[in-house]
Amino acid sequence: MTASAVPEAETAKRSSWMREHSELGLCVLLLALGVLVLTDALTMDVDIAQRGPVGPRTVPVVVGAGLLVVAALLALDVLRGGRGQAEGGEDVDLSEPADWRTVLLLAGVFLGSAVLIEPLGFPVAGALLFWGAAFALGSRRIDRDPLIAAVLSLVTYTVFNNLLGVPLPGGPLMGAL
Repeated sequence: MTASAVPEAETAKRSSWMREHSELGLCVLLLALGVLVLTDALTMDVDIAQRGPVGPRTVPVVVGAGLLVVAALLALDVLRGGRGQAEGGEDVDLSEPADWRTVLLLAGVFLGSAVLIEPLGFPVAGALLFWGAAFALGSRRIDRDPLIAAVLSLVTYTVFNNLLGVPLPGGPLMGAL
């Protein structure tokens, strides 16, 4: 056996192990995301006296801790030999290419909403977001979709701003709501 054959065999063995345990990459991603969410939540500047016992840190801390737990459990399962099932494509034809038009439309709607939320406020930007997402996903009911989007946006704004105490920009509608 030559000296160059040994490193090639080790490289092939290492490559095979990585391919068999590729789900560990998802574990690392979940771990990093959990640490990021927890770090952001715990360094958040919050005045507890104004918020009560359940403040804006609660949900991010629960989500971050959940991400860490899922990452650990998934890593344990993968290292014990567990493997994810191959995509069955229950209602998806895997032989068809991705629908990039829909993906790009949704990305544009999200980016547009992010840009418009400050000048127009959440109720208007949220309505445009909900309506644009419905349009991008195939709904063409011009008579119904804008009304549903406006109601959904106003309800979301009211729940977060008034009931949960999470201030959202109201924009021109700030005085009316």
